[in-house]
Amino acid sequence: MKLLRVGPQGSEKPAVLHGDGTYRDISGLVGDLAGDTVSLRSLDAIRGSDLANLPVVEAGGRIGSCVASTPTFHCVGLNYTRHAEEAGMKIPTEPILFNKAASALSGPYDPVIRPKDSQQLDYEVELGVVIGEVTEHVSEADALSRVAGYCVINDVSEREFQARRLGQWVKGKSAPTFGPTGPWLVTADEIPDPQSLRCWLSVNGEMRQDSNTSDMIFSVAECISYMSRFMRLMPGDLIATGTPQGVVLGMEGQPWVQPGDVMALGIEGLGEQKQDVVDYAPS
Repeated sequence: MKLLRVGPQGSEKPAVLHGDGTYRDISGLVGDLAGDTVSLRSLDAIRGSDLANLPVVEAGGRIGSCVASTPTFHCVGLNYTRHAEEAGMKIPTEPILFNKAASALSGPYDPVIRPKDSQQLDYEVELGVVIGEVTEHVSEADALSRVAGYCVINDVSEREFQARRLGQWVKGKSAPTFGPTGPWLVTADEIPDPQSLRCWLSVNGEMRQDSNTSDMIFSVAECISYMSRFMRLMPGDLIATGTPQGVVLGMEGQPWVQPGDVMALGIEGLGEQKQDVVDYAPS
């Protein structure tokens, strides 16, 4: 299934892509897509429903983040071989884990806001993983059985906040709109091999990132198994699994993203995103 959320910010309705090409409103089944409503059991219930008799969602409306919220927005750093090389860092021997604030979630076509005092805005196309079952100490062999689905994430980053300020990376990862997610949550049965997906990102039509999840240092299964040794993963948890080479941080001259730029990105089988970059404006 391909699930999404359609409507004005704060008033989105969850929907599913029906076989006839229409979006069907599933709010009567799940309320919204978050937490237990994206559990494996909930997805099975949606799959078994008579979708043809559900209301049609009018096409052309705003598409929000494919999950309304997330218990924890997990991230894996330096998880592509060539990205670690361009960053001038050693290949990690264990997954590097950090977090984004859950409030960074935004729609796949919403503007990205350059934060106040930002000078080093960057992008990162990433394969997103949504957890579908309470998970602790899961083996690599069983890890993918805990996945509800996959999505596209732009792990927008402010590098000066991230690397040159004291403390953790979270400061450079968590501004509002720094987590465009979607357009779809594609259930795991439609993605039999998450390690063979093309992922790409362009800025103003110039291709910057063009790679494949096969370049991951730690596979999706390895990341989930490793994380579950140190924490309890919950239904609705979102994991950004790392970005390939081509970020501004690793480019000569470092042409940081500016207001007026347009980022477009996508992952094979998971859809595409597009964001206009705008400057911070006090409310």
